[in-house]
Amino acid sequence: MPVRRRALPILATLAGACLIALLIYGVTAQSVNRSLDELVARGRHPSAPEAARSLPVLGGHGESSLVSLKGRVVVLNFWASWCEPCQVEAPLLERFQRRLERHGGTVLGVTYLDASPDSQSFVRRYHLTYPNLRDNVGTFAHAYGTNQLPESFTVDRQGRIVALSRGEIGEPFLKNAVALAERS
Repeated sequence: MPVRRRALPILATLAGACLIALLIYGVTAQSVNRSLDELVARGRHPSAPEAARSLPVLGGHGESSLVSLKGRVVVLNFWASWCEPCQVEAPLLERFQRRLERHGGTVLGVTYLDASPDSQSFVRRYHLTYPNLRDNVGTFAHAYGTNQLPESFTVDRQGRIVALSRGEIGEPFLKNAVALAERS
């Protein structure tokens, strides 16, 4: 009998630990919202979510938002200093920033869950001249279905998403954004 009495609390503890592990898995494994991807793939152009949400300006004072850039073509780029593909695409984004600016467009960087000093060092290291905002808690990024980095979205002059890239972007993505800025 003594073995049986000791086994019962051990089994109850193990069952409780398994339930907690399942709960943690369920919370962390929730699928990311990809409704923007589906709409853009079908040729629909949804409004940029949370466009009016104000975020702190990286390395500066005050706040800004995507809606403050309405009327411009915007390449919205989510990044972090620790993200290796972000480091690869930063010089490309800066090079295309100049081309976008000539046609009334811009890149808008948004740091995702990154420490401000690290983000500021990243901006200095890659000589980024385009505006950057901080998404300290990730709610702005999550509105776009962002959970990995980098991710980029082309927003037209009316504030609608016309293209997106989950992962590192290349020249074709940015050339399309410049072409949109040239013709609109």
